[in-house]
Amino acid sequence: MGYYTPAGGLPPQTQLLTDRAMFREAYAVIPRGTNSDIVTSYLPFWQGTRLWVLARPLSGFAETFSQYMMELAPGGGSDRPEVDPTAEAVLFVTAGSLQLTVDEAEHKLDLGGYAYLPPGARWTVRNDGDDLAHFHWIRKAYQRVDGLDAPEAFVTNERDVEPVPMPDTDGRWRTTRFVDPADLRHDMHVNIVTFEPGAVIPFAETHVMEHGLYVLEGKAVYRLNEDWVEVQEGDFLWLRAFCPQACYAGGPGRFRYLLYKDVNRHMALHR
Repeated sequence: MGYYTPAGGLPPQTQLLTDRAMFREAYAVIPRGTNSDIVTSYLPFWQGTRLWVLARPLSGFAETFSQYMMELAPGGGSDRPEVDPTAEAVLFVTAGSLQLTVDEAEHKLDLGGYAYLPPGARWTVRNDGDDLAHFHWIRKAYQRVDGLDAPEAFVTNERDVEPVPMPDTDGRWRTTRFVDPADLRHDMHVNIVTFEPGAVIPFAETHVMEHGLYVLEGKAVYRLNEDWVEVQEGDFLWLRAFCPQACYAGGPGRFRYLLYKDVNRHMALHR
């Protein structure tokens, strides 16, 4: 099990400027080669840390979430990572390991480690290892519903969650679901989707959920609105609600991605 993580640096002056990066009305593609040193960001109360911002709410575009690709040097981390008390989060480790403390309970997250953190959770994170640690941090303003409690925090690992095959695919398309879809306390899902070589999404999905899609492994061609786009490990796709989407995973290896979507809530009628 392995996941693509950025190395930073800068491309040489001899590199061609033509690239797969694009920002359209219905979607955006951020290829892995664009995540260089000069597009990193920094956050208050974090030490030994830099990040690439892959998604943020934008008026008139995707609006429900932000997604950071975090890099922690040895000893780096934060005792005050989240400054928004309404924010819930998912952390997913793609390299190295993290020491995560949630409400005084300590957890070690290594490769494939996954944590859900509800709004208002008291948590800290530190890289206690000797190597760089990389993880994705997905944030959303939790939508409370009268009569539903907020979910509790939990920590797991991808290898401990059995993927669920999609119907009528003979297991060639399956989803690792970290949250029970019937648990309506959750207003977002962050899953891992796996396609074996030759598997497809056989129709243009058109639905209300926004998506953030980070390619962990492999390559494929992805249908985005009216376009077929080649994508590979390390690329990030950002899809508006109702953007038609489909996929053909031609191989030679598996195609896998970390997928965000907003779920289980009424559509806001007032802004």
